[in-house]
Amino acid sequence: MKSLLIAGGRVIDPASKFNAVADVLIVNGKIEAVGQGLDAGEGVPVLDATGAIVAPGFIDMHVHLREPGIEHAETIETGARAAAAGGFTTICCMPNTSPVNDSATVTSYIVQRAREVAVVNVFPIGAITLGSKGEELAAIGSMHEAGIVAISDDGRPVMNARVMRRAMETARALNIPVIDHCEDLNLSAGGDMHEGPESVRLGLRGIPSASEDVMVARDILLAELTGASFHVAHLSTMRSMAMVAFARSRGIRVSCEVTPHHFALTDRELGSYDSNCKMKPPLRRSRDVEAIIEGIRSGAVDAIATDHAPHPGDEKMQEFERCPFGITGLETAIGLTLSELVHPGHISVGRMVELFTTGPRNVLHLNRGTLSPGSPGDVTVFDLNREWTFDVGKSQSKSRNSPFNGRRFKGGPVATVVGGGIVWKIE
Repeated sequence: MKSLLIAGGRVIDPASKFNAVADVLIVNGKIEAVGQGLDAGEGVPVLDATGAIVAPGFIDMHVHLREPGIEHAETIETGARAAAAGGFTTICCMPNTSPVNDSATVTSYIVQRAREVAVVNVFPIGAITLGSKGEELAAIGSMHEAGIVAISDDGRPVMNARVMRRAMETARALNIPVIDHCEDLNLSAGGDMHEGPESVRLGLRGIPSASEDVMVARDILLAELTGASFHVAHLSTMRSMAMVAFARSRGIRVSCEVTPHHFALTDRELGSYDSNCKMKPPLRRSRDVEAIIEGIRSGAVDAIATDHAPHPGDEKMQEFERCPFGITGLETAIGLTLSELVHPGHISVGRMVELFTTGPRNVLHLNRGTLSPGSPGDVTVFDLNREWTFDVGKSQSKSRNSPFNGRRFKGGPVATVVGGGIVWKIE
């Protein structure tokens, strides 16, 4: 538990509606005060944040850490370091490990391992079904006692509507959200990219927008039936966004996240058959990107999440049809959000902070994402005008599968503070 004074930055805390140049004092790992001219006292280190934005610690609610079982791609330790370098103080890890996180034993391992080696906070998300096979509910209650904050089968969506209904009823009783990777596997089977003119031109099998849309529609209906909190992971289509916005207007407990790559890139990026542009959901059309940006602007989107999905080079650098889906994203998320949303004037910097703090905080019921006195001393400091280039060779992640290698950014993180300690700082 450490103490620190962050001085002279523009403090933006949407949870308390604070937005002004001020200092942030952290004492023994907790927020002590936010205000001007704060006195840290003798021996307390000072972080000069003049000219930068000081925000509650950013939360990434959709990360793949691969441990246990797939440590050659990522570990809890390396994934946490990548998160810190990207400005994140809290990450939530998906259950598609080996073994799958479908029991209190695996959940407890992740929690304990994170305490030992992670420089940021790590909250596990448990599987909906045993082995994520979609057939029988996992031990959701015991996993919740062990520390999960949500349930999801992530890349292996629950196709059986009856099983999903039971999962929602269980999650409602525990007051945790159900996060679904919305994909009808029968519609998308065999697809490698978005189905449309580009897939025809490139001769690649397509994944139609309808594969996402029909599952979003089904799960909204089940959420209305059960009263559960339903969260759409990495939403990517125009119609899904419209359905989420409509459901929210009806008072249904629906939330959603979008990823930076889905508002920064389109399916035209696949012209070079770059496997680093292969992900699920796939990159969509420009009108889908426009709908996502409008959803962010209107408030229909709750959070920006990275879906950080590391894969080693020998797996990712295969023929396009054979390589796995997914890209890394922790270290480029802030830069992409500033470059694609804030600087072009689509959203304010305050709205950006909401999407990384109060949004995921509210969905997952976390005691994070605010600078209110007594809260954990987690802080993200970023510079709107920092010029930098992402070099995947210097990434803190074990994997290098990013389509943004060599991209020049305006704006990015400069320091990450967890529990009052500086866990990463720009060199």
